Amino acid sequence: MAMKPHRKKKLLSIIGGVVAVSCVVGLVLYASDQKMNLFFTPTEIAQGKAPSDRLIRVGGLVKMGSVEHIDRADAELETHFVVTDQKLDIAVIYNKVLPDLFREGQGVVALGKVNEQGTFVASNVLAKHDEEYKAPEVLDALERAGHPVKRD
Repeated sequence: MAMKPHRKKKLLSIIGGVVAVSCVVGLVLYASDQKMNLFFTPTEIAQGKAPSDRLIRVGGLVKMGSVEHIDRADAELETHFVVTDQKLDIAVIYNKVLPDLFREGQGVVALGKVNEQGTFVASNVLAKHDEEYKAPEVLDALERAGHPVKRD
């Protein structure tokens, strides 16, 4: 039995609409996955839980005595420091001006990628806002590492 032309047209319209909506949903999910910056602690990065092919955020405390400013011949500013979750550490390289509130012993969240040597190369560094503030992700990471933290 042949399908009537108006029903065939209606069926093709429905199928076309479903395909179009599926494509739009797929593209939205793909784009949101590419824009999402996942948060990891130094311990999670050391355990290999962090992807090496995309931007991630690492958070913790800036380890005391670890900040080193490097003067390079090409006049770029480069800072090396260590982020710790009080369990494990990760070395960080940052080649821009650090925020004014950046200090040793304070909370920090850095955006970037882990290189082949296991060093975190940051493209952006965010420091705490005031003496009492620590990013919620940093507080959660410290608690997971077994260190009690004071929450307001």
